[in-house]
Amino acid sequence: MAAALLQAIPVTVNDSSDVALAAGGDRLAFERLYRAHVNRVFSLCTRMSGSRTMGEELTQDVFVRTWEKLPQFRGESAFSTWLHRLAVNVVLNARKIEGRNAARTDEGDVEDERRPETARAPMHIERMDLAEAISKLPPGARKIFVLHDVEGYRHEEIAEMCGITSGGSKAQLHRARLLLRGTLER
Repeated sequence: MAAALLQAIPVTVNDSSDVALAAGGDRLAFERLYRAHVNRVFSLCTRMSGSRTMGEELTQDVFVRTWEKLPQFRGESAFSTWLHRLAVNVVLNARKIEGRNAARTDEGDVEDERRPETARAPMHIERMDLAEAISKLPPGARKIFVLHDVEGYRHEEIAEMCGITSGGSKAQLHRARLLLRGTLER
């Protein structure tokens, strides 16, 4: 009964002490950090990648990188801010690698030939929710849309993270919004 009561009480995480302990190798402290932040990281990774499966993989990558880089955390910002930036960087790096791999192979053509004709036909759906519409955006537009409209980054920050100009970020955001509007109005 006492164990059930303890599980019902939400655990508050003192990030600063857990960060210090985890940086020193304390796995229980790292587990507390993981539990406190995994949902937000997963949500970010899923929205930026457009895929729940990819979001799960990227979330794992984020926490592996967190464990490796935690001793380098200097505390100049909140741990959650540092973790969020690390997650964005992991997703952006995965996109770069994915782009390089796609450029090296023409697997897209092979997949189209293997898919049955019905799978290639456009899907007509009366209503589509926003999350699904966002996942269907082109990768660049989706990335900028999520970073700006969902996560709240400014265009200058997005430009720095993605290696583009702030004007390029604004153009991609405009494109993403137009595509979303068109998709949702159907």
